[in-house]
Amino acid sequence: MPSLRKSFDALMERRTAAIPTVALTPDERLALVGRHGDFSLAYSTAVQDDLSYFGGKAGYIAFGRKMGSAVALADPVAAPGERADLIRGFVREAHDPCFVQIGEASARVLSELGYKVNRMGIDTRLTLTPKTFAGSRNETVRYSERWLLKNGFSIVEDDGSGAHAAEIKQLSDAWRSQRIVSHREMRFLNRPFRPQLGNGMRRFMLLDPQRQPVAILDFDPMVENGELAGYTTSFKRKLPGITAHAEIGLTKFAADRLRDEGRKFITLGMSPLAGVKESGFAESKLMLRAMQRFFRSHWINRRIFNVEGQAAFKRRFHGDEEPVYIAFRRLSPFQVLAILRLSKAF
Repeated sequence: MPSLRKSFDALMERRTAAIPTVALTPDERLALVGRHGDFSLAYSTAVQDDLSYFGGKAGYIAFGRKMGSAVALADPVAAPGERADLIRGFVREAHDPCFVQIGEASARVLSELGYKVNRMGIDTRLTLTPKTFAGSRNETVRYSERWLLKNGFSIVEDDGSGAHAAEIKQLSDAWRSQRIVSHREMRFLNRPFRPQLGNGMRRFMLLDPQRQPVAILDFDPMVENGELAGYTTSFKRKLPGITAHAEIGLTKFAADRLRDEGRKFITLGMSPLAGVKESGFAESKLMLRAMQRFFRSHWINRRIFNVEGQAAFKRRFHGDEEPVYIAFRRLSPFQVLAILRLSKAF
């Protein structure tokens, strides 16, 4: 017998209009990301399972559906001049969908369409120059890398051959076992982890003195004007009990390596609920106050997700904090629940 949840989902789906979708192959989506993927989630929208796509061969909006609600994931993957029309078309066809983790340009278009736009967190960008980690404020970052090397650790880049795939899976499983929610992985805003690297991804590994992987840092590619310009952090994993210097030292090493290759920047990914203040657009004051309270909530940080800890880690690098937005016409409890369920938050 179908579960009550599935039966309810099916009922809600039957009550909503169908959204026209485009059947793009993975290679076609990645080709579009290679031309227009200038935001942190672009690569993830192309490779994550269970997403649908609105648009055409020239560009798309990735979205998910749950409980009769459509939720667009991030900005359109399209030429900047074509994004506004894609957004307007999706709003028309999907009947007031929500948009999550979008940038300022998309937020402005939606605000003009009568949407409320709230901040939902920040993304941290590090511009890569010889002075990125200079100065007294970055002494702890430099020290972490020195400490690792002094204590017999080494940092290498995975060549993508899959030679360490079994060890990487074990490492990830051990990491997940220590998470607040350990029996499932987040989705939608974060895609599930895979031991094998996808096309264009980069992986840096921390090896212990016995040359065994104990931490990894994965990156997705980002472009500017159709050229590979930088990377965004997609996954971090480490064995329980490994020194706190691991993630910091790995990030510095990887940033320096990518800088030496001529890359302009890395982004550290969204810190949810961090830096939430007035958006500058018409917004929900209730949501603004709720997000600010949730960020400081002891219960949320201990029982659901450590949002304060994640933001504190990224702020160690003193990067530029770029606001990330959520936009909605009328955010009902069903829509909030749909976003949480798409993300596997519960």
